[in-house]
Amino acid sequence: MGASLSNLTESNGSANGRGRGLGDIPESCVACVFLYLTPPEICNLARLNRAFRGAASSDSVWESKLPHNYQDLLDLMPPERYLNLSKKDIFALLSRPVPFDDGNKEVWLDRVTGSVCMSISAKGMAITGIEDRRYWNWVSTEESGFNVVAYLQQIWWFEVDGVVKFPFPAGIYTVSFRIHLGRFSKRLGRRVCNFEHTHGWSVKPVRFEFSTSDGQQASIECCLDDNEPDDINGNHKRGCWIQYKVGEFIVAESDPATEVRFSMKQIDCTHSKGGLCVDSVSIIPSDLKERRRGVLK
Repeated sequence: MGASLSNLTESNGSANGRGRGLGDIPESCVACVFLYLTPPEICNLARLNRAFRGAASSDSVWESKLPHNYQDLLDLMPPERYLNLSKKDIFALLSRPVPFDDGNKEVWLDRVTGSVCMSISAKGMAITGIEDRRYWNWVSTEESGFNVVAYLQQIWWFEVDGVVKFPFPAGIYTVSFRIHLGRFSKRLGRRVCNFEHTHGWSVKPVRFEFSTSDGQQASIECCLDDNEPDDINGNHKRGCWIQYKVGEFIVAESDPATEVRFSMKQIDCTHSKGGLCVDSVSIIPSDLKERRRGVLK
């Protein structure tokens, strides 16, 4: 089959020119087809021949893959980083995390759909008692996209709050918290977990919630520590990163910008709790959540 495809990439007729191949398709026609393909598919087909390669660099093709308000994302970085770039290069630039708010938040485009995704670091949230090292510590790690997580040793009043305001394009978005029971580290090249401080999460549930500036809201309650394996990972909740889905919200249009407030709390002071890592909150289009593993519904 490889040989057959290779033969089609250029005209393969005899001297009378009756033979035709993919190389004879006008570049404008190829570009029209590319409007219906995903960016990875376009990049793969660009290797076939000159016409496909030219169409794969067309601004009209790549502008259709960008969100209509992609300039809002570009405005988060210095102009010299994107001035004079082609639309293809802009898509490539925005498909990598773009930090903002002192690097505590990141936004990027999904490489397949071009949808806007966002992540908020624990450093971009208000955490009760974070200044007191008897309760919380910042732990550097490669397991976080922000290279740092907040580790709770022990506390009675557990509360984490955050807010973000952004012109999300129209769509349905899912809000999730990424957390980990136990403290992890590497020893002799192997990942090990310590549950010395992990306690109190099976006594009463933690409440996750969010609300938006246009009145949408959702909440869930669940115990973070139990002996039952979860449905997604097939293992216990200790020692692995789990994303807890709080709910979904709908954006009708990007203007005005949507403000999202989110929190997780367990403020029953009758018992202490500890041994928990808080990494981030993600806001991603709901149609992408099936591509992500380990999300508790």
